[in-house]
Amino acid sequence: MRELAAILAGTLAGSIARLIMLRSDYRQYPSFPHGYVIHMSLGVIAAFIGAVALPALLARRYDAATFLAIAAQQFREIRNMERRSLEAMEETELVRRGSAYIEGISRVFEARNYLAMTVALAASSISLLPFSHSVHLGMAVGLAAAFLMNKFIYWRSVGDLAVVRPAKINFDGPTMEVEGIVISNVGGEKTRELLKKRALAVIIEPKDDNASATLANIGQRQAIAHDAAAVLGVTKDVGDPEFTPLVRRNIETGRVALVITAVEPDMESLLAAVRRVPIIENVVRKPLDTKAGRKASD
Repeated sequence: MRELAAILAGTLAGSIARLIMLRSDYRQYPSFPHGYVIHMSLGVIAAFIGAVALPALLARRYDAATFLAIAAQQFREIRNMERRSLEAMEETELVRRGSAYIEGISRVFEARNYLAMTVALAASSISLLPFSHSVHLGMAVGLAAAFLMNKFIYWRSVGDLAVVRPAKINFDGPTMEVEGIVISNVGGEKTRELLKKRALAVIIEPKDDNASATLANIGQRQAIAHDAAAVLGVTKDVGDPEFTPLVRRNIETGRVALVITAVEPDMESLLAAVRRVPIIENVVRKPLDTKAGRKASD
């Protein structure tokens, strides 16, 4: 009975952990309600696997290791499933996420199932201890681990790496610039007038060379453009490339400029949206962590 109670406690704790980590925001992943059903179902399975692992090993059922390996393969398939889903949606996006953003999202969904499994393993392990109320203690430990993971395991954002501030758009003939950063060439007079009236611009100033190298990545800049358009909307339709949000970089200073013709032209909202854009894990660069990088930055 103790083993059964431990498995149930671990499965419940792991499932709650997955529920805590399951959310849908302006980025729309997962979409609801079907996305919730898929990911919660997989989360419960992950929790059950984590909860049953230690009792199976204590019972000398060493074939459980093979079971865990198969489960890990299935969770890797979750990443592929999410990647394929988001890549299929790219064709319908006015402002695309980009392959780097999609890969980052896919990794997160895979990792969350491993986290649910870890919480379940911790809860079931404590529940197996030979004293009274060990099941209650196991549940408490599992839920505490779930809340701690949800709090401390998060994507860093652009606001952590850079100073985001308003900027002004200038035209030198047909050339649109933001504080010396060339954005694009706008040929139509009517288009230029519309951009002068409706377009918003921000400057993103990296705090150090690590941030500068990260923001130089095209995938990170595409994520900034996508999230800004997702929050404020964008006044463009299919076949209107001149109104596509653009993110360009000054190669000498590392500063990045964003220009967007938003449906809701509110500068404070734009600044908040850009600061909240997540830093994609697989584009992070840290040249200052090397001796050569530190020497070059001097």
